[in-house]
Amino acid sequence: MDEYDAIADAYAARHLDALDRRLLDRALVDLVAAEAGALGPVADLGCGPGQTARRLSSLGVTSLGVDSSRRMVEIAAAAHPGVGFHVGDLRRLDVPSQAWGGIVCLSALVHLPARELRAAFTEFGRVLKPSGVVLLSYLSGSGTRTSTFDGVELTFHLHSRAEIEASLSKAGFVPCAYVERRAYPDEVDTPCAHVMARRAS
Repeated sequence: MDEYDAIADAYAARHLDALDRRLLDRALVDLVAAEAGALGPVADLGCGPGQTARRLSSLGVTSLGVDSSRRMVEIAAAAHPGVGFHVGDLRRLDVPSQAWGGIVCLSALVHLPARELRAAFTEFGRVLKPSGVVLLSYLSGSGTRTSTFDGVELTFHLHSRAEIEASLSKAGFVPCAYVERRAYPDEVDTPCAHVMARRAS
């Protein structure tokens, strides 16, 4: 995305250590590592500067990162040389079916309107092995919000729990956990929700 190419360096400076400060998010990522790591690689979709893929790797999980911003991928690859990163679209993943054991997708859903959720989740199901785990985070609510970061205006789509879980179910996932937290000071001032789901066997 052109917007994220423009802000990638400033964004990385602010968020490269985000999981060190966001303890709930980190605990959920750790849970995915424990649940899915034995099944196969765990992908960090919308990886930004790669902090989540790095955390997964530190836990002994084979991890990789995918982002639509070429500059973000360059930054992530330079910061975490032991992890593979590449440019890609989470709605059309260039990997074989049943290639991964898990997916972590933190915040990237803010760039998808509701009508695109089911197609994205169907693609997640395609690339996950049976019983594979997905962890999603998104801004909870309805409509859109705008925020300016480093002089660039960004538009975010908000989603409801019912919307997310219905789209997951239609794509062949079984939601198994839901957590909602307040926004951190450096986030858009909207509650952040997390859903964990398992691909049907």
